Amino acid sequence: MEKLTVVGSGVMGRGIAYVAALGGYQVFINDVSQANLEKAKVYIETEMSKSADRGFLKREEVETALQNIHYTSSLEEAAGNADVVIEAVFELIELKIEVFKKLDAICPAHTLLATNTSTMSPTEIAAQTSRPEKCIAMHFFNPVHKMKLIEIVRGLQTSDETMNRAREVSRRLGKETVEVNEFPGFVTSRMNCLIGNEAMNMLMEGVASAEDIDKAMKLGLNHPMGPLELADLVGLDTRLRNMEYLYKSLGEKYRPCPLLIKYVKAGRLGRKSGQGFYTYEK
Repeated sequence: MEKLTVVGSGVMGRGIAYVAALGGYQVFINDVSQANLEKAKVYIETEMSKSADRGFLKREEVETALQNIHYTSSLEEAAGNADVVIEAVFELIELKIEVFKKLDAICPAHTLLATNTSTMSPTEIAAQTSRPEKCIAMHFFNPVHKMKLIEIVRGLQTSDETMNRAREVSRRLGKETVEVNEFPGFVTSRMNCLIGNEAMNMLMEGVASAEDIDKAMKLGLNHPMGPLELADLVGLDTRLRNMEYLYKSLGEKYRPCPLLIKYVKAGRLGRKSGQGFYTYEK
């Protein structure tokens, strides 16, 4: 497996492309927006340069990795000869299914098709293809180049061979893995969404400030980042979509906090918009 394609050049897609290039893959990153591809290119080049300046990467590693990344708005060009495709589009089941249908028609028979989803069913997505045994979920974490874990989630018809290939891809990207039986939210998102939603409810109720809620979780429970800081990093619109999916699938305890809904309606989406539970310099 030498050619890896990433569909979607947003925060997660560009991060996956970053680690895949350092893992020695020929990487094609695809997006319908040329502007988004340009942003991804700038991000990847900047972050790799910073890592080299700090001594985490060698300059020759960076040069080789950057030469291995190709940017294209053509899905056919990106995925036509791919060994692995990792879809990293918005957390909308209809959109993911649409992408997988296109990939099924474009990709060679041997291609592994993975969805980077934090909550959604790889079985449902795979069922829309002619190769459900070659489909799987690989849930990466943000920021991808720093976070060590990938949750590998097999769908109902995912083969053992596909599972093994996903493990090998993860190892080559320098990641540890956990294997999860498919259930809405998997392991991390079910826990994380509950914690974050309760933090939002406490903020709405006036229990404590955002700063003190996050500080309590970091110093009292040894979380590396507070739940409200993390929600801002993920994107409040993304968190709301996840909560709505879990609420629909798992019931009342996942009802989205009204404050989260209000912030998304106001365009307060977290770091990417400059304001969420905190204010950020653009």
